[in-house]
Amino acid sequence: METLLLDTDDVDANAAMAELVPAVRDAFAAYERGDAQMPAKSYIDLPQYNGDFRSMPAYLSTDSWDAAGIKWVNAHPDNPDSFDLPTVMGTMVYSDPKNAYPLSIMDGTVLTMKRTGAAAAVATDALAVPDADSLGIVGAGVQSYTQLEAISQVRDIETVVVSDLREERITRFIERFGDEFDVRAGSISEAGHCDVLSTVTPVEEPIVGPDDLGPHTHVNAMGADAAGKHELADEILLAAKLVIDDYAQTTHSGEINVPWSAGVLDDDDLYGELGEIVTGQKAGRTETDDVTVFDSTGLAIQDVAAAHVVYEHAREKDNGTSFDLLGV
Repeated sequence: METLLLDTDDVDANAAMAELVPAVRDAFAAYERGDAQMPAKSYIDLPQYNGDFRSMPAYLSTDSWDAAGIKWVNAHPDNPDSFDLPTVMGTMVYSDPKNAYPLSIMDGTVLTMKRTGAAAAVATDALAVPDADSLGIVGAGVQSYTQLEAISQVRDIETVVVSDLREERITRFIERFGDEFDVRAGSISEAGHCDVLSTVTPVEEPIVGPDDLGPHTHVNAMGADAAGKHELADEILLAAKLVIDDYAQTTHSGEINVPWSAGVLDDDDLYGELGEIVTGQKAGRTETDDVTVFDSTGLAIQDVAAAHVVYEHAREKDNGTSFDLLGV
């Protein structure tokens, strides 16, 4: 038997957003139904390098397929400036559940970016106003690209307002998407007054306040993925319809982790998990909703769902490099 090695280009070529978004939606549904196993994400903190490693295993079963895998991923914010490397890098091992054979070892960096965008799209589809046509993005790093790519799958986005401290990042973003969308630079408040706002920064002090949002803005809080990170003011979280991806992860390392630890937020402030909305147990956006917030930490089930899509298409297209990893 052989294992398929898929590099960055292979993963990118086989990770079409049109398929990733429903696959990630299926993953949320499987987890909510109890058809998935996802041990808690484990961390190795490396403050001496201003970074950390995370280990993320999962298994999930849908009506038509099941899959298992584990992702080894980091977050080192100094990488771009100090080492000319991405902030986030990962390696995914994708395995056959019935016999545990490693079907593929694939780049987890692009996989992470793609599935993170797909998760935001699933939440946006559930929580944004139906006629949303504007998207604000705070933080124009690599994650911002897949936010637009994915969210435009579920809403007819026309206008994009991007805010970042680094003008060169905004320039690159506009160059990438300027032919497809009406993209312009703007302040955090201008981005926040769009129909949908995605925040994708690593900050530890809130940068988005209540006055920075429109009356019915849906916010995808994507940046907080470790304890201490915090992008949105507590007043926003307290007033919003607040949806999380996973209780254990968000209270530990999601957008809510700081006010949660301080006792500012508790269970009564949470509307529910996204899986409950996807499976119809709870309603998504209603006519009476004002601001809605999705707190995303990134789940291993999303990685496995995305890896399934990538692996199946790579086999169909004969992409990647096959090799005998185990000698069996």
